[in-house]
Amino acid sequence: MEKGSEQPWRVLEFYSGIGGMRYSLMKAGVNANVVEAFDINDTANDVYQHNFGHRPYQGNIQSLTAADLDRYGANVWLLSPPCQPYTRQGLQKQSGDARAFSFLQILELIPHTSQPPIMLFVENVVGFETSDTHGKMIEILRRSDFVTQEFILSPLQFGVPYSRPRYFCLAKRKPSTFHSQLFNNQLLWSPKPLFGHTNADDKVFCELDEPQGSLDKLLESCEPIESFIEFKNCRDQPNFVDNTTVSTDTIGVLEKDEENGCCTSTLDQYSVPSSLIERWGSAMDIVYPDSKRCCCFTKSYYRYVKGTGSLLATGQPKIKDKASSLKEQSLRYFTPREVANLHSLPESFQFPQQISLRQRYALLGNSLSISVVAPLLQYLFAESS
Repeated sequence: MEKGSEQPWRVLEFYSGIGGMRYSLMKAGVNANVVEAFDINDTANDVYQHNFGHRPYQGNIQSLTAADLDRYGANVWLLSPPCQPYTRQGLQKQSGDARAFSFLQILELIPHTSQPPIMLFVENVVGFETSDTHGKMIEILRRSDFVTQEFILSPLQFGVPYSRPRYFCLAKRKPSTFHSQLFNNQLLWSPKPLFGHTNADDKVFCELDEPQGSLDKLLESCEPIESFIEFKNCRDQPNFVDNTTVSTDTIGVLEKDEENGCCTSTLDQYSVPSSLIERWGSAMDIVYPDSKRCCCFTKSYYRYVKGTGSLLATGQPKIKDKASSLKEQSLRYFTPREVANLHSLPESFQFPQQISLRQRYALLGNSLSISVVAPLLQYLFAESS
């Protein structure tokens, strides 16, 4: 559907999750209305509805027809399809994985719509760009007269100490154009095009595949982790309340201290069990409040297993002898609010009370980085004709 210059963009948000794409659209300052969101996950839809006052369509996306999509009169599609078919830990069935079917079917509807979208935005894990699903996506977009620019970017490149590289595809249907057409049909590892003409030596625009020395300079530009951590006002200790009333069966009974105005909870819920330290200690990614990097938090982060995310040392300062000092480091998990902060979710974001702690971690593990997606959306929506 074409759009007048004063009219807001009409957006369809596929695989909406907890609303990371919508928050990114808001942060980008785009004049847009999300006319419908789609997600099959009932718990994610509870969170989305709690924050936006609208419950996403929960039917099977594969049942949608071109006529169904035409009825929304949308001119922009935002898609963050399941990543499991492309993850290193998964079976890597790619387009043969049932979780990839709906994404391909939605794309295949584009040529059959009476008024195809003007723009598309796709987010997924690194590895998607080498999959057969990616090849089929590009083929469909080319046939439908789209030009693309693709990126692999991390929050580290935007000053956030969170190592979470992700793949992004931006697509515009001709005659719409990108501001920097030089990068059409290319895959970039730098955000440089998003910010126009910049100093080529600027460490912020370091590419993710550059030598370690350049990446070390990139980390210097990041905020320390302590900027994203919750602290109690009264004892300078981690505050485990994430702006919601938390159910007692997940993180313990919250107690309100009326005299000093701070909340406390059973901290054991976030402490790393000694049995896990003994088993996985040598493989744990341990970070400190002054660290400039932490690893990606997966949906299985809580109750740590290897490779699911960083752990925060809240005890004594760093000690060279890691093996002998692990139990003295007071290792804990990052709280859901802290993970949300590293995703750049706004302070207003909240979980409904009934969402358990494990569910919160799982939903956050499936979310996206607003610090990365918002500039990409600004770039996508700019200079469109």
